[in-house]
Amino acid sequence: MGDWFQRNITDPGKLPTLLALASFVLTFLVTRTVTRLIRAGRGPFRNIAPGGVHIHHVVPGVILTVVGGFGAVGSGRHGVTACVCAVVFGVGAGLVLDEFALILHLDDVYWSEQGRRSVEVVILAAALALLVLSGFSPLDVSSLTPDERENRGSAILTILVNFGFVLIALCKGKLRMALIGTLVPFVALIGALRLARPGSPYARRCYRRRPRARARAELRAHRRDLRWAGPRRRVQDWIGGPADTPAGPDGPGRLPR
Repeated sequence: MGDWFQRNITDPGKLPTLLALASFVLTFLVTRTVTRLIRAGRGPFRNIAPGGVHIHHVVPGVILTVVGGFGAVGSGRHGVTACVCAVVFGVGAGLVLDEFALILHLDDVYWSEQGRRSVEVVILAAALALLVLSGFSPLDVSSLTPDERENRGSAILTILVNFGFVLIALCKGKLRMALIGTLVPFVALIGALRLARPGSPYARRCYRRRPRARARAELRAHRRDLRWAGPRRRVQDWIGGPADTPAGPDGPGRLPR
C-alpha cells in the first residue's frame, strides 16, 4: 500500500494532476455556495449583468480552461509553471462544468430539473480524475509484464478490445459505465454485456423484433430508477441545491437566482 501511494499519489510528476483536481472540486463547491446564496438573497453576492446582459460564470471558465490547458501542454509535468497552469485549468473546468446543463440545453436551466445534469457531470469528472491520479490509464504500459511490453501487437489489441467494449456500453445507453470503463476495463465489459437501456441506439435496433428482451430491459430500467432515483436526488440537492418546483395553479414555483 505504501509503495502504491508513493508511486501514484506522491509522484512529483502527478502533482499538477492533483492540483488540478483539488482546484476543480474546490471551485465547484465555492461556486455552488455563492449561487445558492444569490438564489436565497443572502450575502453580498449578486449576479453580474453589465448592460443588462447576465454574464454566466461559464464565460470566464472557458477562458481559464483554454489558458490553463494550453499552458499545461507547453509546460510539461514538472515545475512551478506546470502547477500554476494546472490550478488555472482546474478552476476553469470547475466553472464550465458547473453550468454544463446550460451548454447542453442552450438555455438557463441552472435551477431546473435539467440543471441537475451539471452536478452529475461534475461528480463523474472528479471520479475520472481521481482514477487517473490513482494510476488507471487506458494507454498506460507500466502495469504490463516485460513480455507484453515487447509484444506491441498484444498491447494494442488489448486497448482496442477495451475501447470496443466502451463503444458497446455507449450504444447501450450506459454513459457512466462507458466513461469509467475507459480507465477500468472490467467496468466496460460489464456495461457491454448487460441489457441496454430503453431508448438507446442498441435497444432501438436490436430489441425491435425481440419483445421479450425489450420488456426485460424496460423492467430492469424501471426497477433501477425506483431504487436509485431518491438517493440520487438527495445527493444532488445536498451538493448543488434543490431544483425549482414546477409551476402550480397559484403560479410558477421558480425561486430567484
